[in-house]
Amino acid sequence: MVDTNSVKTHLQNILNTPTARNYLNTASLNQVADYIKKEFAKYSASITKQVYEVDGRKYKNIICSFDTIHFERLIIGAHYDVCDNQPGADDNASGIVGLLELAKLFQNQKLKYRIDLVAYTLEEPIYFKTENMGSYVHAKYLYDNHIKVKGMIALEMIGYFKDTKNSQHYPLKILKPFYGNKGDFITVVQKFGNGSFPNKYKRKMKHHATIKTKSFKAPASLPGISWSDHLNYWKFGFSALMITDTSYLRNENYHQKTDTIETLDLVRMCKVIESVYKAVLLI
Repeated sequence: MVDTNSVKTHLQNILNTPTARNYLNTASLNQVADYIKKEFAKYSASITKQVYEVDGRKYKNIICSFDTIHFERLIIGAHYDVCDNQPGADDNASGIVGLLELAKLFQNQKLKYRIDLVAYTLEEPIYFKTENMGSYVHAKYLYDNHIKVKGMIALEMIGYFKDTKNSQHYPLKILKPFYGNKGDFITVVQKFGNGSFPNKYKRKMKHHATIKTKSFKAPASLPGISWSDHLNYWKFGFSALMITDTSYLRNENYHQKTDTIETLDLVRMCKVIESVYKAVLLI
């Protein structure tokens, strides 16, 4: 269903910018945003931009919608900016590639609700956990316009896997005996008290996944639980979850110049995208 050659091509195009796609380099961010928009347009006629200004610079979210006749919508998002001056293959070109491949899969489906695939900017520092995050801007728009949201899924680093012992770490040591010491799985992360959507989605994905899938629920205060765009949907009362390879708890290239395409497992990354797709169709 999802082809590794297509995934690799997307990764190469996203990483092929003259400067790192951080908040200072708006030309590189715009180059990637234009690429995302062009790819989305192959699969949907409903493509919109959400442009906003921060500190004198303009930034944009790119939104690709399917089955817009429905009022209730499911949001699937990922960010295309990076931290500092690094390639950001896993963080978070992998998530953006997930959106592009999902667009291809959704194009001929008759859906029970509207799906919006949203590519965000400004997830990374210096704007992380501020109102300048692209996901905050988008979530606030949904809230202000009283739009019914079925749930939100954040694709945050979905391409790094490791089969060696002790390659997986945890925010609490007590978790290792339950989850294992190998970084060979994808995780569905949610917080306590966030509605029924995350539980329903988790069950569908774990049951129909083509890759080893685990789930984790904890207070939002636990390190790593809220470290992506889903946190802004929580702020506005929407049910949201994160799909992740556990980021810094596994990937030693996190926020480093070594976060390159060559470090990713494209076969398993494809399986993550397929699993996300199957679960979405079943909820």
